Amino acid sequence: MMFDLSPMLPVWLLATLAALSIASALYGALRGARGMLWRALAVLALLGWLSGPRALHPVLRPVPQDALLVVDRSASMQVGPRTAIADQTARQIMQDAARLPGLTLHRVDVPGGTGHGTRLFEALDHADLPQGRFAGAIVITDGMDHDVPAHLPARFQGPDGQKLPLHLLLTARGEEQDRRLRILSTPPYAIVGQNATIRVQVDDLGAPGAADAVLTIRSGDAPPQTRPIRTGTPEDITVPVQHPGETLVGLSVSPLAGEASTENNSEVVRIRGVRDRLRVLLVSGVPNQGERVWRRLLKADPSVDLVHFTILRSPNTDDGTPLSDLALIPFPIRELFQEKIRSFDLIILDGFRNSNILPDEYLTNIADYVRNGGGLLVTAGPEFTQDGTLQDTSLAQILPAHVGTDGVVTRAFRPSLTDLGKTHPVTAGLTEDWGPWYRALRPEQSHGEDLMHGPDGAPLLLLDRVDRGRVAILMSDQLWLWSRGEGGGGPQAELLRRLSHWLMKEPDLEENRLTARIENGQLNVERHAAGQAVSPEAFVTAPDGKRMPVTLKQTDGVWHATLAATMPGIWSVRQDGLVAFASPVSHDPIERQDLRATATVMGASAQASGGAVAWVADHTPHLKQVPIGSTISGSDWMGLPVTTAAVAGETRTTDLVPAWAALFAALIFLAIGWWREGH
Repeated sequence: MMFDLSPMLPVWLLATLAALSIASALYGALRGARGMLWRALAVLALLGWLSGPRALHPVLRPVPQDALLVVDRSASMQVGPRTAIADQTARQIMQDAARLPGLTLHRVDVPGGTGHGTRLFEALDHADLPQGRFAGAIVITDGMDHDVPAHLPARFQGPDGQKLPLHLLLTARGEEQDRRLRILSTPPYAIVGQNATIRVQVDDLGAPGAADAVLTIRSGDAPPQTRPIRTGTPEDITVPVQHPGETLVGLSVSPLAGEASTENNSEVVRIRGVRDRLRVLLVSGVPNQGERVWRRLLKADPSVDLVHFTILRSPNTDDGTPLSDLALIPFPIRELFQEKIRSFDLIILDGFRNSNILPDEYLTNIADYVRNGGGLLVTAGPEFTQDGTLQDTSLAQILPAHVGTDGVVTRAFRPSLTDLGKTHPVTAGLTEDWGPWYRALRPEQSHGEDLMHGPDGAPLLLLDRVDRGRVAILMSDQLWLWSRGEGGGGPQAELLRRLSHWLMKEPDLEENRLTARIENGQLNVERHAAGQAVSPEAFVTAPDGKRMPVTLKQTDGVWHATLAATMPGIWSVRQDGLVAFASPVSHDPIERQDLRATATVMGASAQASGGAVAWVADHTPHLKQVPIGSTISGSDWMGLPVTTAAVAGETRTTDLVPAWAALFAALIFLAIGWWREGH
């Protein structure tokens, strides 16, 4: 503050009058005149007022400031009316901010769904604001944030060391309760035919003590099972895995009275059923280039146990070779083809000419093995037309082709896919720019699924089902040429892998299958039906039991349909006796862990900053500016500290001697002077 004079009379005149007053007071004092001193003081009081003393004050105006309005848009804000409350609250605060001078309120909407939960403080840290102008933040949320720091960010420390407020506005009427079902552990894989153990726990958040609840277990088309469960205590659930591929297990717990949401009362567990070590028996005839291809393929798969025998000569061949050199080990015919034949998942006969090696009873065992669910693959070359051929044994009853004695074709040809082969999962998608083969068999009769053509359009790869088992025959022993890159080569490894897994009933390679999956809130249904008639209508059952029809449309041999599917739980699709199950995948499971509106997570941070913690379902506190160092919030308001600065060239004046004060002082002095003269 500065001082100044604004005289009403010239300064020389005021000075002269003051000097005369002082001189007369001194003269009166020397002459002994009473009252002269007080009359001089009365004159001086009036002269002091006439000189216009005043104080100069700088004109202070608010410095431009920036504040943040952070609105939570995560998944948990979809519970109940929280989003509507947040929108209404944000509108009122923006209106209040527009009336405050020098304040710019920046709004930031924070989405969830990132897999890391709600990150409100990350949004506060990353907000782009002018340096040194931050005044505080207002956060509208349900209070469930997943990046709350141990200490307030440095941004909430003002330049003079004062705290800047973090106001917390909660979109509810008060603290809430929530029951949740947690999956503590689950195996990603389980052996088909065995049980999988899932460990679960039910928690009542915000509720005192433990309680009893009911857990419901659903798997496939089996009737749901229920069992009691105690909250806060881990429980083990045992479920059978009955088929290869994905098994969906739906778990749900009874609701808690008055809880915030039942969305996290249920979970869907995915367990992939896998076979125990796949056992493959490979029997090769005369050594050939193809058996190396088979060995390389099967040995590269860690899930396959391979048993391989090569028949170098028939037992009745008499060429003078010493008996001790006829075999590295005795061929265990009885053990393989009678005692342990059912332990194999697949039998491969590669260029095998029987020639009395296997008695007919063992060949019958192979046929029975297939009928009972086994897989058989035969690769046929010239030996298939010679004496002792497999097609002249009891095995012919299950083979999908028969070749005459003149059925060997020896000329170059390029294999090609049939119309069925272009859509069948064993061969679909295999690029047909293939190198040539030079030998194949032309069957005189065949049946089953013809996937590839050989010379003159003759069947080259035939697949067939025999009762519960499967058979495939490749009418050429030249597949190995592709592995050598002959004429550009071909997809021999992928073809053999798919073929062997089709024979072992891999679900993803079924030519007649129905699949369903849920992505981005859409149920996608696919029906593969290579060479089969399809009903265009399927029926979808939602998790709540509602059943609805859906029409499938064909594109490139595959039938498709889509349907909105946002409801959590297991959806089922049925068509032509087939059934498929699907469940939506949560992209941010952290959000579902606790769906309460609560001040327990962020309240301490807001209080540490001096900010308000308010429940805004019924009332939103108004926003205003307050001086630095004063109270920052009240029962129905919240404040942002305002910073002011002097305006250059502008001042505000205050009179130091008001006229009434000068007049009053002069009268008092005159009265005293008169009184002194009379005594």
